[in-house]
Amino acid sequence: MSSTKPSPRKLRIAVLNRHFVKRFGGAEHYSAALVEQLARRYEIHVFAQEIEHQIPGVHDHKISRPCTKPRWLNQIWYSTTTWWLTRRGFDLVHSHENTWHGDIQTIHVRPFRTGLFHGRMGLRRWIRWLSLWTSPRLMSYWYLESLRMQPREGRSIVATSEMVKQEILQAYPHVSPILHTVAPGVNLPPDLQDRQDKQAKMRASLNLPQNVMLALFVGNDYIKKGLPTLLRALAQLPGIHLAVAGKPTHQSDCQQLAQSLGLNSRVHFLGSLPSVASAYEAADLVHPTLEDTYAMVVLEAMAHALPVIVSGPKYCGISATLVDGREALLLENPLDPEELAKKIEQIAGTMATQRPLNIAGRNFARQNDWQAVARSYETLYARAAAKKFSD
Repeated sequence: MSSTKPSPRKLRIAVLNRHFVKRFGGAEHYSAALVEQLARRYEIHVFAQEIEHQIPGVHDHKISRPCTKPRWLNQIWYSTTTWWLTRRGFDLVHSHENTWHGDIQTIHVRPFRTGLFHGRMGLRRWIRWLSLWTSPRLMSYWYLESLRMQPREGRSIVATSEMVKQEILQAYPHVSPILHTVAPGVNLPPDLQDRQDKQAKMRASLNLPQNVMLALFVGNDYIKKGLPTLLRALAQLPGIHLAVAGKPTHQSDCQQLAQSLGLNSRVHFLGSLPSVASAYEAADLVHPTLEDTYAMVVLEAMAHALPVIVSGPKYCGISATLVDGREALLLENPLDPEELAKKIEQIAGTMATQRPLNIAGRNFARQNDWQAVARSYETLYARAAAKKFSD
């Protein structure tokens, strides 16, 4: 008599991210895109204070937010509440937040400890120590991060770029044996054959001009990501238009700068878009960011076969994995509008210059899709579960 072997139980995993939404960048997008992939193999439970991205088969748990400010107090509330709710009933906890609990801890930004003391020596460093000891806000972030970086059975710490990894090692060298790097991925557009037709339709839908060279800036912090430098570079390039996508927090300041440079008719502010893919499909070239721990927008632009200009590895994490002139053009000084203008001019001229960048960038994106990211985490999950339940 034959017997069928029961299928193994899916691991039950809690995912911690205060904002589970794809319209944001960085950690939020990374977490949501990863869960989309992992939900096929695991029982995923998302614990978030804001949930806008519904994924079939994923269980959403809304965490209350009794106070939005101060942010540090909300962070403690979220960390404590999720600890209480996930302390039993889950095989693994995967945290994208500054929490003390979590078998997998994914770090998306510069460590708080590094940012607090970076570039400060002597008296300035002592002043920083004094501010830390006398500030409940700073002490809460410091303490949460210190607990997060404590090695324990089955714990893995994941940096989302080599830049973040090196900064973690500088601040917490003892985590080296459990530290891994898993960079963000991308969803490849299925077909780029009819790009010209799509471009015309997308420009029409976004109220952008047809038959002009259109550069694209993508970023939620216009100032930090370098839009002022880009506007000054654009002033040297008559005929080229610019579309700006992202949160309009600093839009009025940048509009005033554009007006003072005589660029009003050539700069088009799109605000936050439901999907940035529409902006990529409308553009000819992309200048996404000047400062980022990784810069997912660079990878997304490459996936759409757009030529990309981005700052070098000193300023942007993804650039450490790119070759200047092959997958993208890299800026030595991201605050120099003349250098940026020359780079834009270099790829805005002919298809002969654009096409090699398009092909190499698309190939790079193909090797770094979200499925590859998910496979890396599946390895970490299996390792963590094996160590955790070995006894």
